Amino acid sequence: MILLTVISSILIASVSIYQFRNEAKDYHRERLERKENAIKEHINYILNTTTYPLTTENIPLIFSERDKIHELSDIHGMEINFFNLEGKLLKSSKSSFAVDEEPKSIDIYIVRLVQSSMDKRYVEVKEIDGVKNLSSFSEIKDTQFKPLAILNLPYIEDDGYYERELKKFMLRFGQVYSFMLILSGLLAYFLSSFITKSLKTISDKLIKTQLTKNNEKIELEASSQEIELLIEAYNSMVDKLEESAVKLAQSEREQAWREMAKQVAHEIKNPLTPMRLTVQSFQRKFDVNDSNITQKLDDYSKTLLQQIDTMNSVASAFSNFASMPAQQNEQINLINVVRLALEIFNENYIRFETNENEIFTNMDRTQLIRVITNLVKNATQSIQDNTINPSIIVTVYKENSNAIITVKDNGIGISEENKPYVFEPKFTTKTSGMGLGLGIIKKIIENYNGTIAFESQPNVGTKFIVSFPIITNVKTI
Repeated sequence: MILLTVISSILIASVSIYQFRNEAKDYHRERLERKENAIKEHINYILNTTTYPLTTENIPLIFSERDKIHELSDIHGMEINFFNLEGKLLKSSKSSFAVDEEPKSIDIYIVRLVQSSMDKRYVEVKEIDGVKNLSSFSEIKDTQFKPLAILNLPYIEDDGYYERELKKFMLRFGQVYSFMLILSGLLAYFLSSFITKSLKTISDKLIKTQLTKNNEKIELEASSQEIELLIEAYNSMVDKLEESAVKLAQSEREQAWREMAKQVAHEIKNPLTPMRLTVQSFQRKFDVNDSNITQKLDDYSKTLLQQIDTMNSVASAFSNFASMPAQQNEQINLINVVRLALEIFNENYIRFETNENEIFTNMDRTQLIRVITNLVKNATQSIQDNTINPSIIVTVYKENSNAIITVKDNGIGISEENKPYVFEPKFTTKTSGMGLGLGIIKKIIENYNGTIAFESQPNVGTKFIVSFPIITNVKTI
């Protein structure tokens, strides 16, 4: 409403200014024409009563007698000039012309325009110093209707009156429309408040609407049919939302069981691989005559027992609906645990590098073995059969107050489009597996205030970087 008022005021003001200027223009043209007709009637009277022969050469004499030209000028309040039919000045009411060095004349094209026009008349418009000047040219004829001379009447447009009237009008117009603007603003405010009162109630209900709770329907007397339709649509949506919430809850429960089953399957399968590798390695390297056979048998037994404990913890966690597996914090030496985790792998291109003897952190030993096993297993799977000089390097070192574990391979790498999804559950580029490994170990690492990141280039290799906080005060037993 306010915009409509402003636009209408601008349009009316523009039309009014245009109308005032057109009226002023028409007024000046009509006034010049009336003056011209009156002066020509007076001139005809003088010509009819003069004793001089009516010729072009006698025009100065006729109007010089008794100073008739100045009398005409005074009576009609205009400057009067007479030109011959070639455009040369014959007589003028302006005394300054008498001392001009060269006689004043009019352009020949004006003479031709006057002679060629139907009414033998032409009005020239000029603008001098921002003021419009009209100049009327018309023929003076004798009693036989033969042209004697050309009458010129200069006219200066005085728009002072119209300008003053325009200012007065615009002042009154501004006052009226200012009042209308204030009135329309108040009306718009109260009208919008009336309309939006119901909308505010609906908006508050919409803000409080949630899928996971019971939502109240709107009980409100509608101010219009449109608001009533909106309330009915909202109440219908609440009913459908409740139905959807029931279906969603059931679907979430089913999905949770599916995810739990996938995780349990993955967690049980994860320790089976190193157990199989350990048995195969033991079977291949077993030598009755080996002097260290007792120590090796003890190491192999410990490895199998650790993986069995892992499977047991998974089963316990699943049966108790807890996180898998239960987190046990203990002070461990990363160097020894990482070295132990690598012993189950038979690939001769896997190397372990470190310059430290001891790096202690608070973590579950089994969980750390799972992290290393998963990363190294993924690294071996990324190396293809045709890879030249395959290499997997596991490094452990200190950096400030953190322990850093890196697993670097020269496998096929990770493509740019797959990098954002590496740690997402169920994402995998392998033909087998459910893609839960990296997502689970990332969760394990974050549970111990650690971080995991990776660097990879396609067909060059991948490097995973794992960081854990270091324990500075180690408790000795």
